[in-house]
Amino acid sequence: MTSAALAPSAAAHIEARGVCVDFTVAGRRNRVLHDVSLSVPKGGFVSLIGPSGCGKSTLLKVLAGLLAPSVGVVSVAGVTPMEAVRQRRIGIVFQEATLLPWKNALDNIIMLMEVAHVDRTRDEIRQRAHDMLRLVGLEHAAEKRPAQLSGGMRQRVSIARALALDPEVLMMDEPFGALDAITREEMSDFLLEIWERTQKTIVFVTHSIDEAAFLSREVLVMATHPARIIEAMPIALPYPRNEESYAAPEFAQATTRLRRLLKEGHRQAVAA
Repeated sequence: MTSAALAPSAAAHIEARGVCVDFTVAGRRNRVLHDVSLSVPKGGFVSLIGPSGCGKSTLLKVLAGLLAPSVGVVSVAGVTPMEAVRQRRIGIVFQEATLLPWKNALDNIIMLMEVAHVDRTRDEIRQRAHDMLRLVGLEHAAEKRPAQLSGGMRQRVSIARALALDPEVLMMDEPFGALDAITREEMSDFLLEIWERTQKTIVFVTHSIDEAAFLSREVLVMATHPARIIEAMPIALPYPRNEESYAAPEFAQATTRLRRLLKEGHRQAVAA
């Protein structure tokens, strides 16, 4: 990635221009992401959706500073993603909660803060961890270990841990993918509530059309051969969103359009 600073557009919090990612396997170069450009405004909620192997998680890793693009430029809050990580502007939530099994919920949050905030006292860190558990509705579970928590509760702890460092941006890689359907809908409601209260900028990877339409202000639809964004689709469904939103005509229109785009992308990939 070029070291030159990217001058973002006026409203952009996250911006990518002409991003490509190449991997070399057995001496052959394989392009896994091709010519991706995007812009996410501050406080935006954008989902990445597409078939397996279309580069969703790879793109998220590039935006999160975990992977450098082979070509192109990326900016988060006007700096490179790696610099944004160093400045603790980015929080990441993965599909698995990755909590330490021998620590309780509170201590799983405290541990990360102790590494990141060496200038804070133990009492300040502990209070911040308690505040984050309260934010995600788990203050009653502070002393419970991961094995004593449901899948949804473990993911709430994971989100609380990411929020504890007060990042500007949350990068979420299929965080609800391993949950059952009802818990997944409950977690979607919960995530929207947190987003509306904190106004974080969120980039969310999912395979679920309904989830993408329900959560997002905009959905970026990806396809393969080559892996790329084929459409940036605004979602007209008004906020606040709730169970009734699933029956709204805007929701039906959005999911129908997304399904058509994904099928068309699949047909093009098969033809290629």
